Amino acid sequence: MKKTIFPKSLSKGDKIALISPAGVVDASQLEKGIAMIESKGYEPVLGENLYTKFSNGYNYAGTEQERLKDMNWALNDTGISAVWASRGGYGCQHLIGHLDLKGFIKTPKWYIGYSDNTVIQSYLLKKGFASIHGQTIKTSSFGVTEESYDLIFDILKGKTPKYSLTSHQFNKQGNVEGELIGGNLALIYALLGTKYSFDFKDKILFIEDIGENFYALDRMIMSLELAGVFTKISGLIVGGMINMGDEKENKQYEESFDKFAYKLISDRISKYNFPVVFGFPNGHIKDNLPLIIGSNIKMKVESEVKIEF
Repeated sequence: MKKTIFPKSLSKGDKIALISPAGVVDASQLEKGIAMIESKGYEPVLGENLYTKFSNGYNYAGTEQERLKDMNWALNDTGISAVWASRGGYGCQHLIGHLDLKGFIKTPKWYIGYSDNTVIQSYLLKKGFASIHGQTIKTSSFGVTEESYDLIFDILKGKTPKYSLTSHQFNKQGNVEGELIGGNLALIYALLGTKYSFDFKDKILFIEDIGENFYALDRMIMSLELAGVFTKISGLIVGGMINMGDEKENKQYEESFDKFAYKLISDRISKYNFPVVFGFPNGHIKDNLPLIIGSNIKMKVESEVKIEF
């Protein structure tokens, strides 16, 4: 099996490209993130269309051509050492059929993002490259812990994380080792049946989501089941499930790990025997601790949960 390639570690002074591959952002939403990158000793380089706005049924950060131009520049420019998405939203699916990795293959770099960026991370892993499923640059409405960002910078410097969690009532015990895949459930679901979908065989799958009605969540889980995903994977990690259910009733819902969403998922996978971790702090939540997509991990699910990269 071909080994996944990890980009090289960054050094002080290295350049980090900031791009908007999906939804629109304005400068005020990135001020803190840009200042943080500078405070860590790196040079943020802004994509030409970072703040561009194009409305076409959704407020995109530019036309497909504009967003693609920034993405291909950031991935292939030899002076750039990492690529950090400003936000998610929707729009990355427009780009994956047109990505150019000629320069990237010669000098791989970390791609950082989550949410809609799951699409890009699935594409990169299909090509053999790891990426960081972690907080975007945009200051989110629910806030972000300092640790969420600090751990990303640790990975950029070559330090891999180790996580310990308390047990959750829906966990399934067991020990497993394998490659970590996944990200936002809606995008994993959207890529099913395409050539850009994750390869699930013997993998440890991570899922998280936000703002889905419970029937829609069930539909996505059912689609994974009908596609045979749960007969292929060797482990499952369930992260943030926030603002789920009836949006009118749950407008101010602040719980990161929706209890009914967790029960729904637990019931659906009850017949399978792989180890499962619920309550991992990654997703559209304040405590958004980074995961390395494409990394081999060891997952021990007992009275305490340990995950090592």
